[in-house]
Amino acid sequence: MTTAASHAHGVHFGRRDVQNVAMGAGAITLLVGALGFVPGITAAYGDLAFIGPDSHAMFLGVFQVSMLLNIVHLIVGAVGLTMARTYSGARSFLLWSGVLYVALGIYGFAVGTASAANVFALNLADNWAFAALGLVMMACSWLFTRHAPDET
Repeated sequence: MTTAASHAHGVHFGRRDVQNVAMGAGAITLLVGALGFVPGITAAYGDLAFIGPDSHAMFLGVFQVSMLLNIVHLIVGAVGLTMARTYSGARSFLLWSGVLYVALGIYGFAVGTASAANVFALNLADNWAFAALGLVMMACSWLFTRHAPDET
């Protein structure tokens, strides 16, 4: 007797793998955006500014955040949860939010931490994390859809 439920390859809980990955990415991003507003999880919470490098609040004591950056995470997370409802939406979410996060990482490297152009209040840890996260999301958009048939 087996305990494994029979299911089609790449389909779990009635959703395809790419949808589950997009749902997870959206939920985590939404959670990070919300936790960025929680004192204690965000160190120096009193220094949280809406925009710019003068926001010295540190999410998990490592990542510099601003209210604007937290709002971006909340929006990306909500979009991810919404788009994960369909196969093509999930794939598009992972691809384009990956592009967004890579661009955000590159932007952070380009403007530097002390520049007035650093409107999201990014530090070096943010830049590397966004670049890596974006690449992983883009890879997932391909890896979890390369053998799946087109949605009808």
